[in-house]
Amino acid sequence: MDLTCFKAYDIRGELGAELNVDIAYRIGRAFATFLQPKKVVVGWDVRETSPELKDAFAQGVLDFGADVIDLGMCGTEEVYFGTTFLAAEGGCMVTASHNPINYNGMKMVRDNAKPISADTGLADIRAMAESGNYGEKAETPGTLTQLDNRAAYVEHLMTYLDVANLKPMKLVVNAGNGAAGPSLDAIESALLALGAPIEFIKIHHAPDATFPNGIPNPLLHEQQPVTGKVVKDHGADLGIAWDGDFDRCFLWDEDGNFIEGYYIVGLLAEAFLAKQPGAKIVYDPRLVWNTVEIVEAAGGVPIQSVSGHTFIKERMRKEDAVYGGEMSAHHYFRDFAYADSGMIPWLLIIDLLSRKQTTLKTLVEDRMAKFPSPGEINSKVADADEAMSRVYQAYKPDAIGEDRTDGLSLEFAQWRFNLRKSNTEPVIRLNVETRGDKDLMDEKTQDLLALIRQ
Repeated sequence: MDLTCFKAYDIRGELGAELNVDIAYRIGRAFATFLQPKKVVVGWDVRETSPELKDAFAQGVLDFGADVIDLGMCGTEEVYFGTTFLAAEGGCMVTASHNPINYNGMKMVRDNAKPISADTGLADIRAMAESGNYGEKAETPGTLTQLDNRAAYVEHLMTYLDVANLKPMKLVVNAGNGAAGPSLDAIESALLALGAPIEFIKIHHAPDATFPNGIPNPLLHEQQPVTGKVVKDHGADLGIAWDGDFDRCFLWDEDGNFIEGYYIVGLLAEAFLAKQPGAKIVYDPRLVWNTVEIVEAAGGVPIQSVSGHTFIKERMRKEDAVYGGEMSAHHYFRDFAYADSGMIPWLLIIDLLSRKQTTLKTLVEDRMAKFPSPGEINSKVADADEAMSRVYQAYKPDAIGEDRTDGLSLEFAQWRFNLRKSNTEPVIRLNVETRGDKDLMDEKTQDLLALIRQ
């Protein structure tokens, strides 16, 4: 059996052809055989097949002889939190996040929510699942426990802000019919119980496996105006939307403008450094100038890492960094087991807006003008390596800096770009930024795209 659903960092596959209950059971048995756990936490998103895939995975763990704690429908970060809080040796979230409706997958971690990637065990789990070479069933199977752990999770979230000093705010929250709705309700109840003057305007709030408003992926340009319009219509202070398993969050300012994740990284870095001077901040190489300038000005230590959650988390643990951020809207926190969360960022932002008595637009507009960027642009190409070489040969002679941490980064006096290949498809991802020159940004972006797509 060739299990093509195994990717570099997680499991993702088309239902029926690449992922079904038999495969999920095999993965569960292999996962437990590899980790040798006593206790495993599982959770699942809103997709129709998620409960049955979760049950099959859990049965594989039970047949190994380990106990399983089922958190029910939740977000990926609730599995991360539960694995740590409940002192389990492993965790698995059944989710396909923002993938099409005919897909599903799994995100697996070991103790303390440490990621499992191809280099740290996923390849071994795949080999066992493919061969079925995971030994006999245990004489005494493990026990299955249903547990609602959300109250402990929300209690932890409340530690990231000063509720007593929150200013009155109106927030548009768009769960995208994904898993975020019930967790948002619990957070809202906790905030109101603590006297927070926060009003939630909820859209696409109820979990719905048919995704009537489209797959929850706020990066899609056709989805971004939806949240922005509601912000403007209600005179809200902030718009927030999540992907299907809410491990990423996306923000809109009070005018309904979508804010690229790059600029949020700088805001959160500054917020942490205000409380922990000298702390280390990890960032990815795609867009860097804004983050580095903010961190250094605040007395912090900026540390560049390869993009991707496993690399960011490993680097953060190694450096004991307080925060890590990617322009893709993944945000990582030392006090959250170095894991990513889609709820902590917006809580930190409303705390920041209250402390500074300002708006999100005011906080980011100067930074966006100082280091403008069009955001990440994808291009399908016939030969990614050849396209990368073509760009390198054209721009290398004039570059004053070159970096290969992740893909190709070339730096010039007034602008820079990063070019990365996709791991899974013939696609090249381009990011460009300049020093305060939007016309130059537009010019260089178009020149690069023409060369890439030649």
